[in-house]
Amino acid sequence: MTKERKIMKLYLKQKVFAWNDRFFVKDENGSDRFSVEGEIFSLGKRLHIYDANGIEIALIRQKLIAWLPRYFVEIDGKVMCEIVKEFTFLNHSYRLEGLPWRLNGDFMAHDYSLENNGKQIMRMYKEWFTWGDSYVLDIDDNLNPIEEFTCLCVALAVDCAMARNN
Repeated sequence: MTKERKIMKLYLKQKVFAWNDRFFVKDENGSDRFSVEGEIFSLGKRLHIYDANGIEIALIRQKLIAWLPRYFVEIDGKVMCEIVKEFTFLNHSYRLEGLPWRLNGDFMAHDYSLENNGKQIMRMYKEWFTWGDSYVLDIDDNLNPIEEFTCLCVALAVDCAMARNN
């Protein structure tokens, strides 16, 4: 008998008129799961991720001197992985150094798939016709909590890379 694949949905909603980047991550019930705030005056993009209680649980920071976008995910002051945009035409592809994951995407549709050894563990896609940038994350519910959280961090870093390109 095959194990039924369950999906956890998270929703990222970027605040439109903010002086700094501000994202709210909600679950399918509309409850706040995480908040993400960018630093206004920093060299390179820096995003702080907070849990629902306001406790910082991760930092995403951009590598300043790089030809293509590179972002580090830090948890407890340690780099967990580096997200590196690869040079491709039309389709976006990101390599995750430090993890056996790969992120591929459709440039025009803002639709991305995060895979571990060929198995999809997260899908990230843009919700169209919404006020501000909104993304839906379908995360495999069979992942452990650290892997689920890392999927969120990857999605946030990709959003930063896309914003940089725009």
